[in-house]
Amino acid sequence: MKRLLVCVLVLSAASNIVAQSSVLNRFVTDYAKKHDFNGTVLVRKNGRNRFERSFGFANFKFKVPDTNTTKYKIASITKAFTAVLILQLREEGKLDLNKTIKTYLPAYAGEAGDKSTVHQLLNHTSGIDNFDKVKSAEDAMQNGFPTYQKPYTSDQLLAKFCSGPLVNQPGKTFDYNNADYIILGKIIEAIEGKSYETVLKVRIFDPLGLKETGMLTQGQILEGLADTYFFRDDIKLLVNDFPVYPENWYAAGSMYSTANDLMQFANALFGKKLLKKESLDLMFTPGLDDYGYGVWAYDTKVDGKSYRVVKRPGQIMGAQTQLYHFLDKDITVVILSNTGTTDLDAFVAEIGKVAVR
Repeated sequence: MKRLLVCVLVLSAASNIVAQSSVLNRFVTDYAKKHDFNGTVLVRKNGRNRFERSFGFANFKFKVPDTNTTKYKIASITKAFTAVLILQLREEGKLDLNKTIKTYLPAYAGEAGDKSTVHQLLNHTSGIDNFDKVKSAEDAMQNGFPTYQKPYTSDQLLAKFCSGPLVNQPGKTFDYNNADYIILGKIIEAIEGKSYETVLKVRIFDPLGLKETGMLTQGQILEGLADTYFFRDDIKLLVNDFPVYPENWYAAGSMYSTANDLMQFANALFGKKLLKKESLDLMFTPGLDDYGYGVWAYDTKVDGKSYRVVKRPGQIMGAQTQLYHFLDKDITVVILSNTGTTDLDAFVAEIGKVAVR
């Protein structure tokens, strides 16, 4: 009887998993078609992948399809990796979050040097003048992207775009600013005596086996990388992204990855394999604008019930990304897209609602 009962329970659980996966499959597939989604979606729940599918094209000109192994520009998901590295250094006693920039970069020439802390860089309250002056596609079409359309080393980025005057009092105003994470990248290099890319490889990529993840450069032809396109509202057409030097996003947004590699990173992060609980608590503590360290953390409601979620979106022109995790339900959603045709904030929220039920 006990064996029979166990078999019945196992079959019931398996049946529930199949039913949930079927519901998720129908929802994501229908939503993707209705909202012209182009890219890859991966959903994991309770230790198992429940949905993985790709839609559309990695290259529209030659009709190369997106697949589950396609590499995508992951944009500001890079910031979550940078935050992890900083917190690892803190755990090892190599860095104090409450020390100022000049503690680690003595030659830093900006006004923030002895006023803005590592903590404030992490949560975008440094007060430093914003790195990005182009705020719309219309502006970019008229004036280009001055910070991204000329080649700069990370040292040049730091000196030219991240060392200006303070525009806000440190700690008082949230201002989402790539300059903060470029400075953090340089702090990582100064402490470790290695390039940011090498530190990523040694501390995260290699230990987790992330073989399809790395840093983008303009001079590299990367096999399997999706081309990116953005949607022009004025002519209602999908067009090629502006030509840029992707390495200029550096520790704020220069990475590429696959959906499966990002899921491995998420599993390790939320599974306390990269950081201790104390560090995760710091990373997921919301400050201004619900922003923690490299991620947003907030409560969301599904069917009247509140859930704690961590979210890391990213967007650079047509490259749009989402890493979305329910802290108390072991559900993670990864969405990677190479077109600007779908509102991924809405998409990932709707997937989350279906997955959590």
